[in-house]
Amino acid sequence: MHLFLQSEMGILDFFRRQKDNDNEMKYLIAGLGNMGAEYDGTRHNVGFSVLDKITSDADITYKHETLGDIAIVKHKGRSFHLLKPSTFMNLSGKAIRYWMNKLSIPQDRILVITDDLNIPFGSIRIRPNGSDGGHNGLKNINEVLGNQGYARMRIGISADFSRGRQVDYVLGRWSREESEKLPEILQHAAKAAFAFGTIGITETMNQYTRR
Repeated sequence: MHLFLQSEMGILDFFRRQKDNDNEMKYLIAGLGNMGAEYDGTRHNVGFSVLDKITSDADITYKHETLGDIAIVKHKGRSFHLLKPSTFMNLSGKAIRYWMNKLSIPQDRILVITDDLNIPFGSIRIRPNGSDGGHNGLKNINEVLGNQGYARMRIGISADFSRGRQVDYVLGRWSREESEKLPEILQHAAKAAFAFGTIGITETMNQYTRR
């Protein structure tokens, strides 16, 4: 009987370790944006564009799931779950919390990618936490999660608009000059997303932040 219990406990410990190892290898990368053809290719959807770059390079497609489109990319022994919330930008927190819980991914393995008009076009700022900086998507995530302790990558779109034209600018499409530079920016951001899961947030900040 004693040997049987030891054997049973050994098996349970094995599966617990396997579950822990699986969790350690999973990351949630959430690109913020708005669903719909009218928003495709807009500045506000640059988070979506980064994920589209990753899926295109990996030759994989999204699945339409609860509260968003999901794709899974394997890279260096890690599973990166790419999420495009279907809740619209200002309610992104609902989708992130849902998938964080469904996949049992802890908050320190979540990276949120979004636009930022407070920094120059092409700049990339990566932080382990922080305020919403006036961004409604980040504001909602902070409210839903109840804290600001998750990593974020902010991609600069600048603020090249006249007074009262912010919404038109943010929801507008890239200029020709911006469009020519955008592929390299998306490539850099995609590499940074993978680095977050392989070398950690500190080294990712050091290697991939752009002023």
